[in-house]
Amino acid sequence: MYERYLGWVLSSFTWAGVKPRAYVFGMSPWKKNVRHWLDGETVSQKSRHVGKVWFHAVIAPAIAARKGSKVYVWGYKVQPHIEQFCRSRNIPIIRVEDGFIRSISLGAFKAPPLSLCFDRSGMYFDATQRSDLEQLIEAYDFNADPDLIARARTGINKLIASRLSKYNTSTDTDIAAVYGPKTDRKRILVVGQVEDDASIRLGCDRIIDNNALVRIAASENPQAQIIYKPHPEVLHGTRANQSDPNDVSDLAMILKQDITLADAFQTVDHVYTITSLSGFEALIRGIPVTCLGMPFYAGWGATDDRQECERRTAKRTPEEIFAAAYILYARYLHPTLHKPLSFEEAIELLAEMKGRVL
Repeated sequence: MYERYLGWVLSSFTWAGVKPRAYVFGMSPWKKNVRHWLDGETVSQKSRHVGKVWFHAVIAPAIAARKGSKVYVWGYKVQPHIEQFCRSRNIPIIRVEDGFIRSISLGAFKAPPLSLCFDRSGMYFDATQRSDLEQLIEAYDFNADPDLIARARTGINKLIASRLSKYNTSTDTDIAAVYGPKTDRKRILVVGQVEDDASIRLGCDRIIDNNALVRIAASENPQAQIIYKPHPEVLHGTRANQSDPNDVSDLAMILKQDITLADAFQTVDHVYTITSLSGFEALIRGIPVTCLGMPFYAGWGATDDRQECERRTAKRTPEEIFAAAYILYARYLHPTLHKPLSFEEAIELLAEMKGRVL
């Protein structure tokens, strides 16, 4: 009886008569469209949490039986028994995360992503270990690929001209009405993050919160105007702040509305961040950036770093880092047609979507 039941369960892992090779774990139900990204793979997407007994009795034998099986998980959201099994059988674990130009809305609002990153080594925001992106930036021969750098330069110009960012949630703002007129006084933008985010936990060698970031920026620039921009998900109420912005209101202007980065960067002389991608978006605009943590774009000589990473020995320009991250590393997919896109096609589509929605 059990054998017959087990045979029926194992048969449920087939798709179009072929046993699956890609097993997807640890993703919220709304992320089920990840199967569209695995072009050419036969996909079996499991529930977010799979019990240990069920996994070893039913799922693990199916994975082990198929040569070339791979396991996909969202970030580090993989249950220990699944990870231990994969390690013991040398089955690749491929970690998935949002890319660098994501959508017109926030991920917290379950907007489908235009870009995802797939990493076999770690995750691009995890400075505790090498990621595929870090290896690309470290080892790629950019001098031998001028066409790639030309694509990066064109892509940067297009992103800036289109006012695109990772999230594109707000309309244009008259920044002079918010910041006040620009004078000779130095203007510092402090970019806040979701403080319990993995990019801070795994990208910093010490505990840092947004208020500490504001205080450091203010202490290092005592005569400057300090502007603190909380994270969009905090402003939209989908994530909570761990620190109270009011505690640093005597040091900084606290932005209460969600302002696009394209506007927020206007008339800014310097940006301070912990590990935020917005630091890189400032960097490609030629704005000096101070990083208290070690995001993927730090440690290459392009930023003012307050943390070291001995693995990162190459010196890279912002264009080279952009080429590695946005063109070579990230992948792009049409959110409704589910067809692969080039980087250039993706930013054209995102610009078109932004024009229709905002």
